[in-house]
Order: sequence, then structure tokens, then C-alpha cells
Amino acid sequence: MTAGTVAAVDLGATSGRVIVGTVGPDRLDTTTVARFPNDPVRLADGLHWNLVGMYGAVLGGLRDALRQTPGIASIGVDSWAVDYGLLTRSRLLGEPFHYRDERTARGVESVHERMPHAELFGRNGLQFLPFNTLYQFAAEDPELLQLAEHALLIPDLVGYWLTGSARTERTNASTTGLLRADTGEWDDELIDALGFPRSVLAPLIAPGETLGHLSDDVAATLGLSAGFRPAVTAVGSHDTASAVVAVPMSSPDAAYISCGTWGLVGVEADRPILTDAARAAKFTNEGGVDGRIRLLRNVMGLWILSEAVRGWQREGHPIDLPTLLDSAEEVSSPVAVFDVDDPRFLPPGDMPARITAWCEEHGVAAPRTRAEFARSIIESLAQAFADAAHEAGRVGGVDVKVIHIVGGGALNELLCQRTADRAGVPVLAGPVEATALGNILVQARAAGILSGSLESLRDLVARTHRPRRHEPRA
Repeated sequence: MTAGTVAAVDLGATSGRVIVGTVGPDRLDTTTVARFPNDPVRLADGLHWNLVGMYGAVLGGLRDALRQTPGIASIGVDSWAVDYGLLTRSRLLGEPFHYRDERTARGVESVHERMPHAELFGRNGLQFLPFNTLYQFAAEDPELLQLAEHALLIPDLVGYWLTGSARTERTNASTTGLLRADTGEWDDELIDALGFPRSVLAPLIAPGETLGHLSDDVAATLGLSAGFRPAVTAVGSHDTASAVVAVPMSSPDAAYISCGTWGLVGVEADRPILTDAARAAKFTNEGGVDGRIRLLRNVMGLWILSEAVRGWQREGHPIDLPTLLDSAEEVSSPVAVFDVDDPRFLPPGDMPARITAWCEEHGVAAPRTRAEFARSIIESLAQAFADAAHEAGRVGGVDVKVIHIVGGGALNELLCQRTADRAGVPVLAGPVEATALGNILVQARAAGILSGSLESLRDLVARTHRPRRHEPRA
């Protein structure tokens, strides 16, 4: 096969997209067919995702994609990790909670009373993050959890609605805290010890396997002709797993940063790193495509800047982000470098006020203008990225000589340059659409459009989406 087309459904924490990919041995083109906002909703019991509304937008995007490109062979779905929907008799038991909802705190206490994090890390290999799925399960209404027939992570839930097949994709399952890092299977002993119903966890499926085909009801909704039912293929459904597929790494001495709302900073390993040093350094072992391990640390990411901009806009100040970043680059005086991973920056709220409070507590001069706040955020992220990349290399046995930044953060030239400066190694920026590209590449290989190893897929990305190079400056 010389070329073929597939469709990627890429759901992010702030927006979703349907993207058509045309793929061949020397071709990797994308067309964004639909883009729609992903706005959380605060209800009486907490912060939720409007997943039903987003699914409606997904169907609309797929309808347009299939009308514009009738020969689409496959559809793949990726999204953020850890969040899930509860189903009984195919009905959704309320909109899924948002991982930034405050309820997770009581879940942490409940889990750690039964098993401390050091023991958990030896089993699941995960950095402590208070929103991991096992803490959310522990914070869930026990009666509701017992009532559920399935607890499906977000991309698995969308896949279920498309096909009627309930499976849990492995890369995303690895973020739940309920998968053993050494075997890649559900940890039945841990699930039982925490008192969760094992029955809600669906059988596992690997990237590249076929989840099913579009159901007749969905096909009718999309206006498909009789007998035409594109496959729904499991991809690296954790968006970072898909993004790492499309990092154009040509050297083993490389670190990656998948930078958007979060900054996922790490190296690729062939086995989990479950050492005390990895746990103390707050690294996590997450599943990757083709059985690779993503040894990484979650850094707060561009969420802090985005939330600061939203706050200023709510106050009536129109903010143009490129203009703000240009002003930030012109700031010549030193600015505060703060700890971006301080828990105060996790929930929505007034980021400039929180940065000011952090500075006052640590005896550091706080920014005063919006340009200084933006520069302070960029410098703080760059330092966190540089530190995490080199530490990932030390923990994972990789001599980091280059850092790849993919995702939306690759467009932020100031952030890329300052990361190179602070890390002392070149930064290669791009592709921006790495998550969608990784989703598309796994589907294309499964459909027989491409063949070969992960390295051959990355070589195609490097040839068709050349990154921008940022050399470190003194």
C-alpha cells in the first residue's frame, strides 16, 4: 500500500480535535477537520468534564471527516489520563469528575492508610500524584462504584460508545495505579486490598489492536452507507504515549518534553525503573507503545500561564498571548524562579496572587507587571524542565545530550530557548501536533499502510516534520 488515510480523535484538557492523516512511506500529512472547546462544568458535587457534549462534537467531526475523505480505514482515540466514567447497563452514571476536583485529597488519605506510597511505587511504579485513578476510586461514592458495571478511562469510554466494546488500553491503564509495572497486568491483589470491585476494570488491549468497528447506530448517525464500518483501533490512548511515538528521536541520548497543559519530562526505557532513587526523585513509569516504558516526571506545564491569562481576561484585560510573550522576552531584570510543582498551582484560581504569595514566603521579589509574571512563569518552567530532563537521564541511565519539546509548548520559542539555556544542551522543538501524529502512525501501521519499528515511525516524522533547533546560550 502506497498511501492511506486514518482519523485521529485527540481530546485535550482544553480542547478536542478530529484530524485526518494521510500516510505513506514518505508522507505524513494532517488536516484538522474539527476543533471544539473542552470546558469543565462545576456542579453541586464538584468539578466535572462535559463528556457527553464533547462526544457529540466528536461525532460531528467524524461525520465531516468521513464525508470529506470517504476512504478512511481506521479511527483512533486518545485523551488525557486518569479520569473515567462509570457505566451501568450502558448508561453513564453522571459526568466524569475532573482530576483537578478537590475530592481526591480524601482518596489519598484512604489509600495510604492501607498501603503507603513506597509500597505502591514498588507495585505500580508511579510518581505520587493525588489525582491518579486509584485515589479517585477511593474518593468515589462506594455505592456508586459497586453499582457500576464498567469504569472506563476517557478514551476507552469514547471507544465504547463508538463500538460497544469495553476494553482498557494499556498505556492509559498504566496511569491508574492499579496496573503492575513489572507484568503490565491488573494488580488483583492491590485492587482487593483497597476494596475496589475488580469487575469494573475491563480487559486490557494493546496499541495497534482492533477495538471493534463502528456500531450500526453510530454508522447511521454518521450517515455511512450500508456495509461500510471503519475499524476503531487502539492507539497509545494516553495522549503522552501517542506524543512520544512522534518524538523524532534519532539518538538514545535524548530526553523528551511533551508540553501542553502539563509538561511530561522524561526518557524512554525498555523496563520499569523501580528503584528508591526513582521514587525519591518523583519519577513515574508509564506504559508506552511497543512495550516501551516512559520514565518521566509530571511538571505543572503551561497550565500556570494559561490560567494567569484567563484570570487577567476575567478582570477585563484583553490579552494577546504572542504579544505578552514578546513583552516577557524584553524583560531585562531578573525575575523570580519559583517551584512550579507547588500544590497551590494545581487547582484553578488566581495564579499571579499565588506566585506572589510563594515569593513572599521564600523571601524573593515578586513580579509586578504582567510581562514580568509571564517571564517568571517561563523561567520557572524552563528550570523545572531542565532539571527534570537531566535527572531523568541519571535515573534512567541516559546521558542526555539533546532535549525534544513536542506539543503546543514547541510553539513557545522563549520557553524552548530558555530550556536550552538552562539545560546546557540543544532543544529540538516540534512537531506541535505530536499526539495526533503518534495516534495516526500507530493506526497506519496496524492497517498495513506502514511497517517497521517505533524508530522507523520516528524517522518518518523527522523527514516530514523537521524540528527547530535552539542552541544553548551562555
